[in-house]
Amino acid sequence: MRLLSTRPREDGEPLAALLNERGFETILDPMMTIVDIDAPEMDLSGIQALLMTSANGVRAFARREEDRQTPVYVVGDASAQVARDLGFIAVTSAGGDVETLAALVQNELNPGQGALLHIAASRVAGDLSGLLEAAGFEVRRLVLYEATAADALSPKTLVELDAGTLDGILLFSPRTATLFTRLVMAAGRTEHCRAVVAYCLSQAVANNAQVISWKDLVVAPRPNQQALLDIIGGNGG
Repeated sequence: MRLLSTRPREDGEPLAALLNERGFETILDPMMTIVDIDAPEMDLSGIQALLMTSANGVRAFARREEDRQTPVYVVGDASAQVARDLGFIAVTSAGGDVETLAALVQNELNPGQGALLHIAASRVAGDLSGLLEAAGFEVRRLVLYEATAADALSPKTLVELDAGTLDGILLFSPRTATLFTRLVMAAGRTEHCRAVVAYCLSQAVANNAQVISWKDLVVAPRPNQQALLDIIGGNGG
């Protein structure tokens, strides 16, 4: 079974390794490239925890800051593993999405113990700050990176679509789904996707992917990488 990963290369390469272990052949065509943004010096005084909604945020913080002691709350298990690999001592995963992360923070932390620092991209999905501020938390947002969009599908992806040798595509974010479908339409390959299964991390991702027709549109039962991998395994692995 041949799959296309659309994740940024930093996430796509370890994902491909996991898929290869499961017997899948994986092609990488990142829809976004992660670029660091110049930001003011970080002031962690009064911060009780760091909030990171992607592994890219974890990496961006680690490149700029030596602190590994401040507790870290991340949206998913893959991001948590990246944080641990980079030396963060106290890492807690929500195992889901922005809503589950907000619920976890509300359950475990006290607004009176200090502010929360959200390490973010220039564009964010969901309203983490709004959810937590409504619960009485002070949330500071620090933009450390941006995800620049690809302007065309790779030649390899076009060859695979033309040959009908691509079985599935992995879509991890609403923006990625939008970018891929736009590039497919721009390349005149929408009909080719009728032979491809779109594996989507969440219903929000699927909503953006369904602007074109697929062989099937499959949504993970939970919005995390493990659930998505398990669903792929149940569809021809």
